[in-house]
Amino acid sequence: MAIASRRKTVGVLVGGVQVGGGAPVVVQSMTNTDTADAASTAQQIVELAEAGSELVRITVNLRPAAAAVPEIRQRVRDAGCDVPIIGDFHYNGHTLLTEHPECAKALDKYRINPGNVGKGRARDVQFSTICQIAADNGKPVRIGVNGGSLNQELVMQKMQENTDRQLGKESEEIINECMILSALQSTELALECGLRKDQIIISCKTSVPTHLISLYRELASKTGQPLHLGLTEAGMGMKGQIWSSVAMGVLLAEGIGDTIRVSLTPQPGGDRRQEVYAACELVQSLGLRSFSPSITSCPGCGRTTSTTFQELAEQVQGYVRVKMPEWKKQYQGVETMTLAVMGCVVNGPGESKAANIGISLPGAGEAPSCPVYIDGRKHATLTGAPDELAAQFRELIDEYVASKYAPVGEVAAAQR
Repeated sequence: MAIASRRKTVGVLVGGVQVGGGAPVVVQSMTNTDTADAASTAQQIVELAEAGSELVRITVNLRPAAAAVPEIRQRVRDAGCDVPIIGDFHYNGHTLLTEHPECAKALDKYRINPGNVGKGRARDVQFSTICQIAADNGKPVRIGVNGGSLNQELVMQKMQENTDRQLGKESEEIINECMILSALQSTELALECGLRKDQIIISCKTSVPTHLISLYRELASKTGQPLHLGLTEAGMGMKGQIWSSVAMGVLLAEGIGDTIRVSLTPQPGGDRRQEVYAACELVQSLGLRSFSPSITSCPGCGRTTSTTFQELAEQVQGYVRVKMPEWKKQYQGVETMTLAVMGCVVNGPGESKAANIGISLPGAGEAPSCPVYIDGRKHATLTGAPDELAAQFRELIDEYVASKYAPVGEVAAAQR
């Protein structure tokens, strides 16, 4: 299926990153540290950015968290990381931003959930307070509506209207309608408060892929604001990755979506960067962008009873992830490199030849040698224990990167 042209949207500048307006799809993530712990939060922001996250959001929920934001920003910048930092506000954002003006200045964007800014008359007042502070500080906002925290007064009103007028709408339709109404009405209020269209991003998140697809199709037809995609509460591991990919893959393929987050539940003590890797792979799989060298590896079968190719594939993937922050600073275009680690003669040579660098390991009953192909031609035959093979293959990768990709400084000079 061909990828549809991106829908035309307003461009919003978040720090130094443009969202919408024809810019490439932007990957973002969110920390799960205690924001009041400035050191650990700053460290995780840097780690997420190095993994490929181009925007990083932090929870700003309590006064100590708001007070820590300027220090967090400074620590991140001192580490040489310029990723934009976004503040996530619920319930008390109007209070925290008012009481902590340095926090308001330090953040690059505010996320506002219109379902969690207050009830009744206080809702508009408190929402407007955040928007006014954003306007005064020249900061963009994301109006982030969530199915789990939707304005219940609006929901009850629309449910009653459906009953009274015998409209026959399903509850899903009504919830989607309410989410879209909340986002659009909040956008109008934000504009009335002094924010410009090029300072507003919208999201309407649910936790069911089919609901998200239908909701965003409708939302995209009603607004030209850039859209943040995400399946909220996607779940753990494989489930979270698959459900997120199904929902966002369909929308991105239709040209809908300007920035995404894959909201994975980490294992206890798990690596928060997994959600960044998943988001980058999703965007890259559609051919929309390249974030990191892609690695082709076979699934294994009765021909590959040895685990050597599996271990090598894992080591290569880990090696590439570790090296990418360094490579991106040094070499132009290295993210487009392709690698292959194959397990037997059936598809091994063919897939290896199709990659920039590929290795075909011996399957059951095959000669104990490993031909390596570089840009379609046989380059060498490796032998040895698994650790020796891994070291030799890593060396070939390093040599290829250094010889095939121009140093960043030379590219910049040539463009001047």
